[in-house]
Amino acid sequence: MLKILLPTIMLVPTIWAIPAKHLWSTALSYSLIISLTSLAWLKSSAESGWSFLSPYMATDPLSIPLLALTCWLLPLMILASQNHTASEPSSRQRTYITLLTSLQIFLIMAFGATEIIMFYIMFEATLIPTLVIITRWGSQTERLNAGTYFLFYTLAGSLPLLVALLLLQNSTGTLSLLTLQYAPSLQLSSFADKLWWAGCLLAFLVKMPLYGAHLWLPKAHVEAPIAGSMVLAAVLLKLGGYGMMRMMIMLEPLTKELSYPFIIFALWGVIMTGSICLRQTDLKSLIAYSSVSHMGLVAAGILIQTPWGFTGALILMIAHGLTSSALFCLANTNYERTHSRTMVLARGLQMVLPLMTAWWFIASLANLALPPLPNLMGELMIITSLLHWSWWTIALTGAGTLITAGYSLYMFLMTQRGPLPAHIMSLDPTHSREHLLLALHLLPLILLITKPELIWGWTA
Repeated sequence: MLKILLPTIMLVPTIWAIPAKHLWSTALSYSLIISLTSLAWLKSSAESGWSFLSPYMATDPLSIPLLALTCWLLPLMILASQNHTASEPSSRQRTYITLLTSLQIFLIMAFGATEIIMFYIMFEATLIPTLVIITRWGSQTERLNAGTYFLFYTLAGSLPLLVALLLLQNSTGTLSLLTLQYAPSLQLSSFADKLWWAGCLLAFLVKMPLYGAHLWLPKAHVEAPIAGSMVLAAVLLKLGGYGMMRMMIMLEPLTKELSYPFIIFALWGVIMTGSICLRQTDLKSLIAYSSVSHMGLVAAGILIQTPWGFTGALILMIAHGLTSSALFCLANTNYERTHSRTMVLARGLQMVLPLMTAWWFIASLANLALPPLPNLMGELMIITSLLHWSWWTIALTGAGTLITAGYSLYMFLMTQRGPLPAHIMSLDPTHSREHLLLALHLLPLILLITKPELIWGWTA
């Protein structure tokens, strides 16, 4: 565990000590080495499930894919941000990379934590760098508003969780994930216990976000710079799903009755946000709303609490992390050339940038869950377990997948096909940096087809 954490922490002094001309290349190669080292986690197969144990940090089949995804994302964020921070003074560029690195440190400690309170503290700590990135490097004047939404939604959601955790510590005497699974199940019967159940899950449902508490997400995504959007879509939303999977063990007897409204909300959200996507004009906003609909499926899969639901949720989280991050990178390459996120103003780009269209095509197909990509595998497992739970859900999930296919193709056709508008006179050619960035997003996704048990979680 420390083999990854210590180099990541030491990346911060490195960034400030290195000469300005080598800053980006050094930060990139250093973080790429860390992310390649982190792939060694994927081959751990301990009998107990827990491996790389220490008193505070450990990994198990649930956290390993998310940890690997977190480490994989830092070099990609550095690659993506190089162009739009190039005009800033060197100290600001260093601050920017430091914030991205600190975000990775907090996330590794959150996903690796064995104590729930440590997970909670790191869960909250990720707010600070994200908030600074959105409010300082965001593109529009709305960014302060977006930062406020982001901060207050997450804080209001996670304060009940702190109280719930203190109550849990009081009743069981421990908050260690290693021992809680063997603790006698709590006899939850009173009305206060139902409030405690809601308090435990509310923070994670806001973070996921569940439809109804999702208003901070499109704002934050649209205003954030590219690295902010990437890390929000790829890893920070997954903190919610991961926290729910961890807390579900303690909430046992109540979940059967109390999860009904949340599952219905999640599935209704899949349809509603999909329909919102169909009439979006703003490219980043469309990708952000599509994240809400995918996360709705994940929330439903976790709340049903079947092995298939859990596995499908984990697979979909990893696949969605790579896919939506790639889509934000593609939206950013368009934005850097046309300086507009409105889809109508930049069409027919296939005529000018044909290779970029190939990346757009693969990413859009991954977003609509094309077989045999992991996206489809995750969605099918969740839909199957939902169908087994109640066959009425087929109407909601079926309509949801149909709408997803609709808006993914709409996004692809709108940006790439059709006549080139007259106002686009000269565009920069695509750079090898951008192609490398997209290859590093979509190759892991395609390679996971061959060995999906890496991201199956416990059922593997």
